[in-house]
Amino acid sequence: MPISSCPPQNALLASLPDDVMERLSPKLQRVQMSAGSVLFEPGVPMRGVYFLESAVVAMSFVLENGGSAEVALIGREGLVGVRLLLGESTLNVRASVQSAGSGLRLPAQSLLEEVGRGGALMHVLLQYTASYIGQIVQTAACNRHGTVEQRLCRWLLLSLDRVPSTELTMTHEVIADALGVKREGITEAAGRLRRLGAIRYQRGHIEVLDRALLESRTGEFYQHDNGGPARRAVGSN
Repeated sequence: MPISSCPPQNALLASLPDDVMERLSPKLQRVQMSAGSVLFEPGVPMRGVYFLESAVVAMSFVLENGGSAEVALIGREGLVGVRLLLGESTLNVRASVQSAGSGLRLPAQSLLEEVGRGGALMHVLLQYTASYIGQIVQTAACNRHGTVEQRLCRWLLLSLDRVPSTELTMTHEVIADALGVKREGITEAAGRLRRLGAIRYQRGHIEVLDRALLESRTGEFYQHDNGGPARRAVGSN
């Protein structure tokens, strides 16, 4: 689907000057992404990158035994495939769609050509890369030193930052897999949060009732502006 019928809803693209978008627009293709679909597997060459709009993508480190652990979430504040900027043609993680929605695909060569100009796109993507790395570092710290409840609270907040509502469609089992913990631990932590009035849930559906309470219980492991400066270009609606 061409983007001419609907302006990009990605914060990185929305922050670019008109002349850059005039060069990129003919090369961008809007695609619909279904929940559970895989955009990239570790070690497989990337033929393009995705500037996300309404979709949310989870980046997960995959173990040899088939297990995995989520290291970052990407929504309309960023793009999937940032390693291309670092001279890498493959990802070392799996990129899978957590929440269905749309994104804009740009061929890898087109991205590199525009970045090679050394202008606005390179500046914006370098800012985003710093924020993305910051999220990964914070995830590592939370996984090492945080409780299961803190990890759950942080995951809920990161997810909410990237969807337009206070509701998430996600089972305890999926969350447990994302965080690399047992499902019973997620069920116990979610039960405490429900009793406190922070969330309400039934199987496959979680509604956040008190975001401030989640933030307070996450402590230093959550920083609201994980998307960096470009995130604010689209807004929070």
